[in-house]
Amino acid sequence: MGVDGVTGEDEGLRRRGCSCGKDDFLPEKSFKSWGNYVQALKETPNRFMNRVLTRSLDSTELHEIKARSQHEMKKNLSWWDLIWFGIGAVIGSGIFVLTGLQAQQVSGPAVVLSFVVSGVSAMLSVFCYTEFAVEIPVAGGSFAYLRVELGDFIAYIAAGNILLEYVIGGAAVARSWTSYFATLCNHDSDDFVIIVHSMPNDYSKLDPIAVVVVCVICVLAVLSTKGSSRFNYIASIIHVIVILFIIIAGFTKADTKNYSNFAPFGVRGIFKSSAVLFFAYVGFDAVSTMAEETKNPARDIPIGLVGSMAITTAAYCLLSVVLCLMQPYPKIDKDAPFSVAFEAVGMSWAKYVVAAGALKGMTTVLLVGAVGQARYLTHIARTHMLPPWLAQVHPKTGTPINATIVMLIATAIIAFFTDLKILADLLSISTLFIFLLVALALIVRRYYVSGETSTTDRDKLITCLILILGSSTATATYWGVSENNDWVAYVITMPIWFLATSGIAVFIKQARKPKVWGVPLVPWLPSLSIAINIFLLGSIDGASFKRFGIWTCVLLLYCFFFGLHASYDTAKESGENRIGDGWKRVEEGQSVSSVTASGVSLDEAK
Repeated sequence: MGVDGVTGEDEGLRRRGCSCGKDDFLPEKSFKSWGNYVQALKETPNRFMNRVLTRSLDSTELHEIKARSQHEMKKNLSWWDLIWFGIGAVIGSGIFVLTGLQAQQVSGPAVVLSFVVSGVSAMLSVFCYTEFAVEIPVAGGSFAYLRVELGDFIAYIAAGNILLEYVIGGAAVARSWTSYFATLCNHDSDDFVIIVHSMPNDYSKLDPIAVVVVCVICVLAVLSTKGSSRFNYIASIIHVIVILFIIIAGFTKADTKNYSNFAPFGVRGIFKSSAVLFFAYVGFDAVSTMAEETKNPARDIPIGLVGSMAITTAAYCLLSVVLCLMQPYPKIDKDAPFSVAFEAVGMSWAKYVVAAGALKGMTTVLLVGAVGQARYLTHIARTHMLPPWLAQVHPKTGTPINATIVMLIATAIIAFFTDLKILADLLSISTLFIFLLVALALIVRRYYVSGETSTTDRDKLITCLILILGSSTATATYWGVSENNDWVAYVITMPIWFLATSGIAVFIKQARKPKVWGVPLVPWLPSLSIAINIFLLGSIDGASFKRFGIWTCVLLLYCFFFGLHASYDTAKESGENRIGDGWKRVEEGQSVSSVTASGVSLDEAK
């Protein structure tokens, strides 16, 4: 056994550096021979229950899991870096990609309220992420947080959607990069794509420029995190200057008559846009994955995450107001709205400034996304839910090169084929799903600690959480299927949510207090985050949920045939499967090193 629970095999892997052999992909016992694999498949039900009921520990994620990479990531980021990473990650995606489409076809000038709703939901999620990132500062982000509080299986499903979120988000921004590049060159966006009429409409416009952009980003991301930070810092400053120009110049050309029909599509249109425009806030979670490379996580992460989100929300609201005051909403261009708006008000030269600024913004979004998604993938691979080859950290650059390249290849392929609207809707589902799980995990973290929380309080907590989830889902479902403005159902569902949240606040004692920084007004804020995220899910079209369901089925197939057995073997080898008092202690979350000393295996416990 190696240091901090790492096996001799893991230590040998670290010494070799970034290698690429069979044992780097499937080193586990279950894959050593066909006989082993068949036996593993026969044990799938027991192994599955083990992974469902096993929860990790903070110390495990901080030491044992992290040690499975070959080298440490370099701690060279400050709160100043994180704020600019946050701004670079978020501003530039949604505001330049989707605002035009949503204002023109879904919500009209009331798109500003859509940004407010999405911003409130995002800020609540930021609070939840911040508390976790301060106490568990590892590259795994929400995957690590969910492993600790909700168990391996939930974390795995979330991990698949995290990866989908980043790949689709990067592909969407890469395709929009082409649209603004066409504007800068005074061309139509279709002039730079290859149209294949024999393919379905949503996949017929091939975008080679998007692929080239992703490849350039890949090179920057693998060279150095600090170097990426410097590039992002410079590009984001230029981008902020362009945003200030848009706001100031736009207000000089504002026409209040364009606000006369403020909400042409009604309240439903506002919330439908909110669900899609949540895409505009995707990226801040990438900042939480950089906690492992932060000099002082307790100070830097709260300032970086909350500060960047506050700046972003204010900028989005001002930009959306300016856009709708410059042009009547039916005339807003859905591909390059700000550039075309300036041209329409007689400032044709300004469209080039806007296009250049948008390109800068979208470039930083791609860069920060590439940095964040690679770190997610690295931590997931450390648990062997994905091949451990992806967890390797290069000794010179201190960056996860393998994970970065694999993720960006996937991004480039999807960006080459897929239409923006499909990407945006599917992205919002994955993001909202993950954020509601993180909020749920925060409530569990505060109110349930193994060995301290009584059985009565645990049962109360489970009941209240089921009621919160059930009432929120009922509200969202009714909103999604009803075509009228009948509010009767909400009079039932909303009080249930309120009473369930009150039950946690009044009748259940908090079992854990945050050590450094904590979300205020727990359980109210995380419970509200759950409700808003589920409600926004109810505003997304059914076709997107079908695609989401197909992706989830793919995840489950990989889980049952590969990921489940690889992670089970790894956990067993490092001591994670040893349980002192049978299933009871597994359910209570005492996995890994805390129960290794008992020396009782799973089979013995049964």
